[in-house]
Amino acid sequence: MTDETQSDPIAQSDSLVAARIAKHREALRTGGYPYRFDRSDLAGDLHKQFEDLEPGSETGIDVTVAGRLMNVRDMGRLAFGVLQDVSGRLQLFVSKAVLGDEDFARFLDLDSGDWIGATGEVMVTKKGELSVRISSFVLLSKALRPLPDKWHGLKDVEARSRQRYVDLMVNEESRKTALTRAKVISELRHQFDERGFIEVETPVLLAQATGASARPFETHHNALDLDLSLRIATELFLKRLVVGGIERVFEIGRIFRNEGVDATHNPEFTMLEAYQAFADYGDIMELIEEILAAVAESAVGTRTLTYQGRMLDLTPPFRRVRLVDLVAEVIDEDISLDTSIDRLRDLARRHGVEADPTWGAGRVIFEIYEVAAESTIWEPTFVTDYPKEVSPLSRLHREDPRLTERFELVIAGSEYANAFSELNDPFDQRERFETQAAARAAGDEEAHVIDEDYIRALEYGLPPTGGLGIGVDRFVMLLTDRKHIREVILFPTMRPEAASPPVVGSR
Repeated sequence: MTDETQSDPIAQSDSLVAARIAKHREALRTGGYPYRFDRSDLAGDLHKQFEDLEPGSETGIDVTVAGRLMNVRDMGRLAFGVLQDVSGRLQLFVSKAVLGDEDFARFLDLDSGDWIGATGEVMVTKKGELSVRISSFVLLSKALRPLPDKWHGLKDVEARSRQRYVDLMVNEESRKTALTRAKVISELRHQFDERGFIEVETPVLLAQATGASARPFETHHNALDLDLSLRIATELFLKRLVVGGIERVFEIGRIFRNEGVDATHNPEFTMLEAYQAFADYGDIMELIEEILAAVAESAVGTRTLTYQGRMLDLTPPFRRVRLVDLVAEVIDEDISLDTSIDRLRDLARRHGVEADPTWGAGRVIFEIYEVAAESTIWEPTFVTDYPKEVSPLSRLHREDPRLTERFELVIAGSEYANAFSELNDPFDQRERFETQAAARAAGDEEAHVIDEDYIRALEYGLPPTGGLGIGVDRFVMLLTDRKHIREVILFPTMRPEAASPPVVGSR
């Protein structure tokens, strides 16, 4: 072993890697890699363009393709390679008679994972495989680490999340999920833009994190010697803009909440929030129905999905049911906000909820809903009219001031959207903030703080307004039939690796 190899930790860890490193160094010695490459066509486009060709056809059309070489098969005087680019895969037909002995041997010396560019004629093999019979090729970049074994791939969810670059190379479903996510965000943006909403950006670093019931991440700005929080919602800034006269406004942005990690929660996630002046929560229900159905149609081509083995239909209208009525239905008890608090606490205890002595009837019923009723919902359902105690930013219900005009969209047992007729009375807002502040002082770290500037904004007048928040990551999970949120976030939050990364694909 040379001194150079001894100092190279990658080479020490795997003999296959060491062999690739030797090829890499030889490539550098003999001229290196191109700085750029002109590609004429993508694999997916070629499949569409020539999908009707018969087996054994030749086109006389030369193309130049580029991508990652996923496999090489040596058949003697012929070889076959699989080229993968962002649009799909394409077979390379490699003939010693066409390339010549030297270049044919050079092709066989390539490794799976190498980036190459190739030029040749579009053809279809006798077995019906669309191919490019290459007349020349160039190595664009050497892959020093082997790809995972083709039969087993990269299956471990944690490894896939940590090494997303490998996951995207070898798992078609992961690539499909990533591209579907991009389509979802693009179509959400298009749908709101079509309806006259203005897209904006609001601050991420705040003197105090407001707009949701959540624990924030804290940081410090050195130059200003100022403690700051990462935002937990965009709500109050967007409503300030409605006060300022931007009557329809939305933002798609990253939200940060210092909470646990599970199948539907990541500390850093993507939320769409939108606010529409002169609308109420009924208008917002219709807006959400229309937009989510349109996004599903655009991103995956259908409103009827299979999720975790069960059918789901996103075609409007969605079911609407009051929260109190749903709880009564699920637990099979005749309850309402007028039910005695002692009976409600007893019912809560039976369903695994120990009611705090300070909770009123609405809060107790809400807690029962969260543990006993929400998970029973499968088809898209608007759960409406939440108790005032758990809705500090919602307008009081026009028929019952103990409730608010708030709803959540629940699908397959999880919340996908939260929306309300917005509270626009500054006196009522201050009172509710103060109630939240008292709860915070008593130890509730997720309770709201008092945002004095937002109250000042309300004093200038917020028109009747409907607002909504949509969890983008969860919606992508639904459309791609994914069980865990980290499967739809390219780089989810994870614990640091305990040791240096192992060689991927090592044997």
